[in-house]
Amino acid sequence: MLTNGWDHLARKRAAKHFKLNWSEMDERHRLVFETHEEGKLSFEEYLGWVVFFEKRPFTRIQFRDFMFAQSKPYPKMLGLVAQLKAQHGLKIVVVSNESREINAHRIRTFRLDQLVDAFISSCFVGMRKPDIEIFRLALDLAQTAPERAVFIDNTPMFVQIAERLGMRSIHHVDYESTRAKFTSLGLQTNDAT
Repeated sequence: MLTNGWDHLARKRAAKHFKLNWSEMDERHRLVFETHEEGKLSFEEYLGWVVFFEKRPFTRIQFRDFMFAQSKPYPKMLGLVAQLKAQHGLKIVVVSNESREINAHRIRTFRLDQLVDAFISSCFVGMRKPDIEIFRLALDLAQTAPERAVFIDNTPMFVQIAERLGMRSIHHVDYESTRAKFTSLGLQTNDAT
C-alpha cells in the first residue's frame, strides 16, 4: 500500500543528498538495523550509530524529515484494499519490519489505522520477518486459519514462508497483477477500475 519506508534505495538517496559515504553508512546500518527494527535500539540511538557518530553539517531533524519523506502511498493499492475490505468484510493485518518512529509516521500520515485492523510491526513484537513466529502471531491475532488468509508482500521469500504455513499468497509486483491475483482468489471488486 506504501513504498518501502527505509530500504537500501532510500538510504542511498539519503547518502547522496547529505553527501555521506554510502559504504560506511550502509555497513553501520547493517550492524544495527535488526536491533533497531525490533524496538531494542531507539531512533535517536540508531541515528547516532549510523549517521551522527561524527559532526555533520545538517541536523537530526533534517535527516529524520528526509527519512520520513521517503514513504509514499500507492493510492490505487490503498483504494483496492479498502474496496476489498468493505465488499468482502475482510480483516486487514499488516506485518512489517520497521522502526517505531517510521512505523508511527506511516500509520499517522497515511491514516492506515482507518483501514488496518492490526499492526504486527517488528518494533512492537520484538521479531522480524522472516521469523516464522511473526507470521503465526499475525494469524493468532486475526483469529484466522492459514487457509483463510491471503498474504501479500513484495519479497518472494516472505511469500514462500506464508505459503509453507498454508496461506494463499500474492507476490506483489504491481497493482494490475495483484488485483488479478485477488480476482483469481475470488476477491474481486464491483467497480471497473
